[in-house]
Amino acid sequence: MGAGLGDIDFRFYASIVLRRLPYFLAVAAFLAAAGIVIAYLLPPVYRASARILVEDPQISADMVRPTVSTNAIAQLQVIEQEITTRENLLALAERMNVYAARKTKLADADIVDNMRSRISFEQLQLNTGEGRGATIFNVSFEARDPALAARVVNELVTFILNKNMNLRTSRAGDTMQFFDQEVKRLGGILTKLEAQILDFKNANKEALPDSLDFRRNQQSTQQERLLLLEREEAGLRTRRTNLVQMFETTGKLMNAGPVSPDQQMLQDLNRALSEQLAIFAEGSPNVVTLQTRIAALQKKIQTGQDEKQNGKAGPSELDLQLSEIDERLAFISRERSSITAYLSELEKSIAATPNNETLLNSLERQRANIQTQYNLMVARLAEASAGEQIEIRSKGGRFSVVEPATAPTDPVSPNRKRIAGLGIAGGFACGLGLVVLLELLNRSIRRPSELAQVLQAQPLATIPYIWVAGEKQDKHRRMAVGCAIAAITSFIFLAALHFYRTPLRTVFEAFLVALDSSRVL
Repeated sequence: MGAGLGDIDFRFYASIVLRRLPYFLAVAAFLAAAGIVIAYLLPPVYRASARILVEDPQISADMVRPTVSTNAIAQLQVIEQEITTRENLLALAERMNVYAARKTKLADADIVDNMRSRISFEQLQLNTGEGRGATIFNVSFEARDPALAARVVNELVTFILNKNMNLRTSRAGDTMQFFDQEVKRLGGILTKLEAQILDFKNANKEALPDSLDFRRNQQSTQQERLLLLEREEAGLRTRRTNLVQMFETTGKLMNAGPVSPDQQMLQDLNRALSEQLAIFAEGSPNVVTLQTRIAALQKKIQTGQDEKQNGKAGPSELDLQLSEIDERLAFISRERSSITAYLSELEKSIAATPNNETLLNSLERQRANIQTQYNLMVARLAEASAGEQIEIRSKGGRFSVVEPATAPTDPVSPNRKRIAGLGIAGGFACGLGLVVLLELLNRSIRRPSELAQVLQAQPLATIPYIWVAGEKQDKHRRMAVGCAIAAITSFIFLAALHFYRTPLRTVFEAFLVALDSSRVL
């Protein structure tokens, strides 16, 4: 370690430092001075801020479900995106005269980019100790004029509050309008379905499924009645034939007993009435018909007995019996035709009932489904109406200003000490870098050791460079002339640039703006 330090030629490096010291000092001093000047020439930037509190709904969601379910963070993000749109930013800059102090007019794209960089939104979460903290949003704006910064922030806060209210009320109104339209639409469909069901029932009232059991009972009863009439008809025809044959053979009638045909018919009708009463009520059509016939037949028998007792003359006994049998047969024929036609109608209605039941069930299902949807929409409409009233009266979740923006007294930028320190550090670094660069580019031989490396042999002796009389003065004179020429040329160039092109003051201001990261114009 000691041998290594002993090999270092400190005198050589000290001579290099002394020889390059003017370059180092010139660069370091220039950049340090430039950093200090720039630090104190940069204009101050003020930031004004306002705080917005997100309030919870004043009416519990368990009592009335809110119509607007978007949380506060999402709402603010939507509003933030709307604020930072091109049209809104240009309108805000023009309305608040943000760039009134500028001498040159900025392009719209530059204004939009600059306004976006100067507006900031920050979410703050306050812990209330109950597991859920209050949400606060911080809205800020930067400007060189503190009063302008405060006015712009208050304008943004007003826009946010109004937009939030309009957003919630419009959503609540749109929700209510949607459910109102749905209620009207479903109500119209329900009315049409009910009319269709009513028309279908009126058109098929004899073949509906709810009367199928009654019609089947009617069919069974009429079939039994038809069978009885057929048996009675066969018996009457046989009796008539026997009476005619007996009269033609003997010339007289055998008295089969005290029972006449009307009395026999009356007994049959009473028997049929007893059977019908065992099945149907007294008010059924069949029972009423039988009772009417029994009453008429009883009246007829009573009238015949009265005439016989009074000794009135009448037709022969054969004619009377045949007449009664023929009347009964004619009645049975008419009754059979009526029952047959009724049974045919019953068969058609019973056959059409399954198809009618299917169609009716389909209509009923549609009506039930629409009714369910209608009831749901009515309930949702009531909720939407209550939600709209909550939003209109500002009883739901809303934004409120906790702390409005005021004109700040202390600037937030630039950090003059930091800029000056960076200028000084950069000057030292650039000066040192220039010295290192000059030494790396210098390939001349300045030490005996370097000469030995070039010759690949150890020289006997080395003679340093011997300055002749006046040589150093000539060199210094040439350097001074060169510096003067460079200074004069630079001055002429800058003067021409100032008078014929952009003024240097404007260029310098643009340079300062660029150093300010284009945050505040």
